[in-house]
Amino acid sequence: MIERADRESRLTEADHLSVRVWLRMLSCATLVERRAATRLRQTFATTLPRFDFLAQLERSGNGLRMTEISERMMVTGGNITRIADQLESEGLIARSPAPGDRRASVVQLTPAGEQAFAEMARRHEGWIVEMFGGLDELERRTLYAVLAKLKRHLSATERKR
Repeated sequence: MIERADRESRLTEADHLSVRVWLRMLSCATLVERRAATRLRQTFATTLPRFDFLAQLERSGNGLRMTEISERMMVTGGNITRIADQLESEGLIARSPAPGDRRASVVQLTPAGEQAFAEMARRHEGWIVEMFGGLDELERRTLYAVLAKLKRHLSATERKR
């Protein structure tokens, strides 16, 4: 199988280590995301954004306003509206007026949406576990801890600006 060129393909040892690490992270994230998206499409005829939308609702428990979903997914309101329209037409979500705000709506999973998402989430977790199977538990824990440290550093330096 021919490997596609990725973000790292032009790097050399002469490039700064921080740049090499950054591009390695991007390459890995892209590979995992692409594989998960392909499997969601093939297995459930759905997309990663639709899966993420349903996941946000499942995690919230009580439903979310459209603006909250948009913020959590870091995408525009227009994209969220299109996804919501599709999921609602399929009976996976329901919208109701937000208490105290006639312009806003609260989105919740329907029973059919809860059932469909539960199966997707179960399979998705298995795929992610499989993709990280090349690392033993200590390596996964170490990677998790190092990325947490990087995230704290980036968050702290962002607040200072």
